[in-house]
Amino acid sequence: MKPPKRSFVSLLTALSFMVLAASGILAFARPFSIRTTGLHTLTGFIFIGLIALHLINNHTHLNRYIKSNTIWKTSFITLSLSFLFLWQPAPIQRVLGWSQNRGPAMDRFEVTNEGMTYHYNPAPDYRMTLNIRAGKAFKADTPPHVAIWLENASFYHIKTLHQPEDTASSNMTLPYWDFKMRGWEKAKQEADDSENKPSRELEVDAITGATQNSSFDPADYILPSDPGKPMPYRLLIEINQPEDTQPSLIYTVTIDNADPRTYQLLELMGYPEREENDPLNQETWSLYYVNETITTALNLIDSALLTINRSP
Repeated sequence: MKPPKRSFVSLLTALSFMVLAASGILAFARPFSIRTTGLHTLTGFIFIGLIALHLINNHTHLNRYIKSNTIWKTSFITLSLSFLFLWQPAPIQRVLGWSQNRGPAMDRFEVTNEGMTYHYNPAPDYRMTLNIRAGKAFKADTPPHVAIWLENASFYHIKTLHQPEDTASSNMTLPYWDFKMRGWEKAKQEADDSENKPSRELEVDAITGATQNSSFDPADYILPSDPGKPMPYRLLIEINQPEDTQPSLIYTVTIDNADPRTYQLLELMGYPEREENDPLNQETWSLYYVNETITTALNLIDSALLTINRSP
């Protein structure tokens, strides 16, 4: 089969490249749009085919280029830029920060000199934002470890919203969240091993013995199927500076869709300490009020504001 004319392939490649460039700029400068992303992605697939035709039409020149020293220089530049963009040092992150294209991700966690911000958008009509304002001891280049999670009315963990990337280290610096998370994982494992319940959520509910006002499905609280019977729940954060010898601190707020509020400040709940195992030899943790021994840990954050926008 005779390949298309060189002029046809060249012009089509050039025009497709213009579409790719324009859609890429729009995707960077504008908020996420599935139309813009679809245009950019599908044109990219077409561009791959055009590149193949371009190679066929220009294989003689390309063979000459490959045999020259230029191939090593261009390969080095390409690999260096690829590594730089994957590594994303501070200057690259600042450039990416200019973009309004945050993508379709359900949640997003950001750290700046002003503090930390967590966005959670599980549905078009529900948007949660947690703004953690930096304290005197906060450093953006070495930010503290933070875990954000939800608990039901029976104080059972139901969903971790955010956890540090270094989970091995955070398990030590954030012991209360780790304790809650391990309890949830154990209950889920027991539920998976059970053969008597058809529903995973019902299995967990039965094993842990939660009250009738509790569930282990976060959607029952955040986006209740029956708006007339909303269930209150809690959002908690645990924060700790890894190199600090002081304990982590727990902040919390109660959310009730029966009494919806757009703005709520989190309150300092205390610091965790492990107790002796209970009579069933199960691990136990307690929260204690902050006293005069807690100093630097109090300076990590100034305040934490929870904002929930619920569209009708």
